[in-house]
Amino acid sequence: MNYTQLVAEIQSYVENEFATDDINTFIQQTEQRVYNAIQLPAIRKNVTGSVSAGNKYLTCPSDWLATFSMAVSVDGEYTYLRDKDVNFIRESFPSTSSVFYGVPEYYAQFDQDSFILGPTPDDNYSVELHYYYYPQSIVVAGTTWLGDNFDSVLLYGSLLEAYTYMKGEADVIAGYQKRYDEALALLKTLGDGKNRRDAYRSGQVRVPVN
Repeated sequence: MNYTQLVAEIQSYVENEFATDDINTFIQQTEQRVYNAIQLPAIRKNVTGSVSAGNKYLTCPSDWLATFSMAVSVDGEYTYLRDKDVNFIRESFPSTSSVFYGVPEYYAQFDQDSFILGPTPDDNYSVELHYYYYPQSIVVAGTTWLGDNFDSVLLYGSLLEAYTYMKGEADVIAGYQKRYDEALALLKTLGDGKNRRDAYRSGQVRVPVN
């Protein structure tokens, strides 16, 4: 389901010609709820960057929301850094002296724009960051993974937002909530279930038979 089709369905269900800004808000609020409820592959991103000797800070990507993992490449081999608090790194490596330099082993979120590493890099290293971000909204892109692969959760979530905005009947809102919850549960089975296993290691999904 693309953006145009989604808008038409929402308007048809609730029999209301919303302003474009309003309907876009309904859709974007639904996307935000879904992306924060389930760890879909569509919300994962990977970037590579570099750190330089003597500089313990690393700039966050502009669309960064949370970190899945960070690794430093040393002679072509990845070493994954451990997530710590800023105070841990400050206490463990209290000085900017080269005595405290080395291959980074830890990282922390220093502020909304940067990470701090410990120890301070003693050389230039390549860094690989896997992180969580919001994909471009279907409102902007026209088509998205969510619209193409699981449009039911996007539709019922948007209907729930729209009918709540209209201060609609409680039983209708409850109905949309139920359909949204059912669609979200199915998507969670995919994103947090099937995408986290394979048949070789975990066996095929089985339904118990009495």
